Amino acid sequence: MRYDIAIIGAGPAGLSAALNSKVRNKSVIIFGTDSKKITQTRSIRNYLGFGEISGKDLNENFKKSLAGYPIERSSKRVKTVYAMGKYFALEIENEDMMIEASSVIIATGIELARDLENEEKFFARGVNYCATCDAALYRGKKVVIIGYNQESIEDANFTSEIVEKVTFVNMTKKEVKLNDSIEVIEGEIPLGFEGENHADKLIFKSGKEIEADGFFIIKDSSKPERLIPSIKLDGNHILVNRDLETSIKGLFAAGDITGKPYQIAKAVGEGQIAGLNAASYLSSL
Repeated sequence: MRYDIAIIGAGPAGLSAALNSKVRNKSVIIFGTDSKKITQTRSIRNYLGFGEISGKDLNENFKKSLAGYPIERSSKRVKTVYAMGKYFALEIENEDMMIEASSVIIATGIELARDLENEEKFFARGVNYCATCDAALYRGKKVVIIGYNQESIEDANFTSEIVEKVTFVNMTKKEVKLNDSIEVIEGEIPLGFEGENHADKLIFKSGKEIEADGFFIIKDSSKPERLIPSIKLDGNHILVNRDLETSIKGLFAAGDITGKPYQIAKAVGEGQIAGLNAASYLSSL
């Protein structure tokens, strides 16, 4: 199935883009879950019209604004977005078929944490970001999962059923429930990877080392250049013009991923602009 607009990210920018795209009668699918940055914020005082409100309540109000509109939702992770000329193909975790869309809006937020040492060097050469996508490549081998979120716990349990051994580096800051066969490393801070042409060792700040055939880094967002090959960046952000068009025709971006300020009001406004301009772009095809 091909949608008019696929939106990657379900925070304020993504929801605003979805609402404004749907108002223009476009078929829309949103990938993502509630933004933890908002839902875990106790008090928001600078969002016009609401006075003081909790992030959780504000997020619920955002979602209520979409009620009644036939907008498809998916919590599955988009692994890669491929520009195919007049449409885009979205590779989805654990799915054989790609999702197609005539236009895409990136509203993923931004990952501000630094890469581990040699993470970029060994990307796709022992360092991976989607266990459900790539675990089968390590069947019968040893794998380390550096987990920062709930998804990483689920991925570790899934991966342990495929590979010979899983070691889980717990970065979630909470107790985790894992299959008995999984070794858990607590209280260690990973620094980076070592190897020749392929990552084969993870180094910790304490000096501890662990060898494996593959490594998975599972966190809430990934760098835009890994999501969209050949996208032009401005530092850590996606480069956009005033219409929130990126360097790839038909692809738009909104919210924190386009740059500072990292504010809800800015994200909502950019989501509106991206949604309306994506709809206008489709009308010109």
